[in-house]
Amino acid sequence: MKTPNFMLKKAVCAVVGHRFVVSKKITSHITEYQCKTCKCELTTTETGHLDILTPEWKEINETLAQLYQKRHAVEQVA
Repeated sequence: MKTPNFMLKKAVCAVVGHRFVVSKKITSHITEYQCKTCKCELTTTETGHLDILTPEWKEINETLAQLYQKRHAVEQVA
């Protein structure tokens, strides 16, 4: 059950708008965002649009981050 405080924060965002900040930089093109007020999470999709950060997107982003780090680690050594 959602708390009244959470419901109030969602209402504020519905009226005033979300205040998104970068929560995680996955690659140079993919970023995760979180609203400072209601904690709603979004991510950049492969087309460059923002979409709700679902468990599926989280898994995709984690895999991308690992591949991106490995790729850049190899480039640093070479």
